[in-house]
Amino acid sequence: MKLWALHGLALCLLFQSGLSQTVVKSLPGLPGDLPFHLETGYIGVGETEDVQLFYYFVKSERSPKDDPLVLWLTGGPGCSALSGLLYEIGPFTFNYENSTRDKPTLKLHEYSWTKVANIIFLDQPIGTGFSYANSWESYNVNDNVSAAESYEFLRKWLKLHPEFQNNPLYIAGDSYSGIIVPMVSLQVAEGNDADLKPKMNLEGYLLGNPVTNVNSDLNSRVPFAHLKAIISDELYESANTNCIGNYINVNESNAACVDDLKVVTECLENINTANILEPRCVTMIPKSTAGDTWDPSLINDNRTLLLLPKLESPRVWCRHYNYLYSYIWASDKAVQDALHIREGTIEKWVRCNETLSYTYTVKEVIDIHKELIKRGFRALIYSGDHDIVIPYVGTQAWINTLNLTISQDWHAWFVDGQIAGYATLYSYFPSLLTYATVKGGGHTAPEYKPKECFALINRWFDYYYV
Repeated sequence: MKLWALHGLALCLLFQSGLSQTVVKSLPGLPGDLPFHLETGYIGVGETEDVQLFYYFVKSERSPKDDPLVLWLTGGPGCSALSGLLYEIGPFTFNYENSTRDKPTLKLHEYSWTKVANIIFLDQPIGTGFSYANSWESYNVNDNVSAAESYEFLRKWLKLHPEFQNNPLYIAGDSYSGIIVPMVSLQVAEGNDADLKPKMNLEGYLLGNPVTNVNSDLNSRVPFAHLKAIISDELYESANTNCIGNYINVNESNAACVDDLKVVTECLENINTANILEPRCVTMIPKSTAGDTWDPSLINDNRTLLLLPKLESPRVWCRHYNYLYSYIWASDKAVQDALHIREGTIEKWVRCNETLSYTYTVKEVIDIHKELIKRGFRALIYSGDHDIVIPYVGTQAWINTLNLTISQDWHAWFVDGQIAGYATLYSYFPSLLTYATVKGGGHTAPEYKPKECFALINRWFDYYYV
């Protein structure tokens, strides 16, 4: 959008600044009235409320006044809250069998986490989903700004919804939100210490397939590939020796290491990094505009569908074909009217915005995890064990650096008599950290294993440790 147009838009939208919340009674593609409570709205953050953050709020289908309140931050950065809602843990998803290219239809999600929790799905940072700003300057975001704006949003949201101030509060998210969620959680704790109102009943946080330490997360891909028999014993042993266990930022003068990693790359080139059991799909991913050396496509490989495939009888099914429906549905004016989207505030809706002006200012949050645990908060970390984007072996490695006591060693957990994954329970009185893998899960786990992830979260909310 050109600068003159943005200034004109800012003038037109001045009357829309501030707060707006609307209960959505029905949605295009889903017959009848919604059988759950859905609220959408904007909350302005920053000194002038120039940034307008859009959210979806779904009340628990069980007991809204008793069940936990969850702030859900989808990863990216730049992936829409609607993506997490539609494809992971929300109350409705696409009915693929009855959908067409021109008319996607919806169905209720049997394993929605809203069956046991009140969930706020937030479009963050600015430029994500339907969130927008009235000035260009506000679109320049970094990790610290993203966390601060999410925290301010939560404070304002709770002031508007005082009936939820006493519910157990959890900050949650997946993928790149592994950086932001601990930061927001600590800001909530420090805000309570400073007696900021409203006081929040923070009980803990949960993360799926989380980015935590950029270097070690990426470095764990080679050991993971070996564990999953994607690369041979001989290649792994050679690379491990020649690269001295360091597979990223390799010195080009180390020819033996460079040669080994070229072979590793060849072994991985046809692997779907989100789930190594599914076919890789060729899509177009634009370059990031971030002025930092960290490339977000390393985390979200093949996630953005810009070159849309034909839906008519593709030879090989690809999960990315499912994402096409979200572009069609969310771009429909009838849908945007139903969601009460402010007209003209975004140029176009995308599932994951790769063109954010985003600077990666935080490289690791292990010390924040240590601080949160020291303060006594509960934590659940889970990993789809077929995800090579953020491999579970890297997540296990940083958890081990927390120096926690193992209360329950590595063991299988079950759903309907079948192994759903493996888990370890750690303690640091009075904190408890649960780490669980989800068998066959990808990046991220609920999209691939919704039933198992629902069982996991339901047990964890009820203090039943898997």
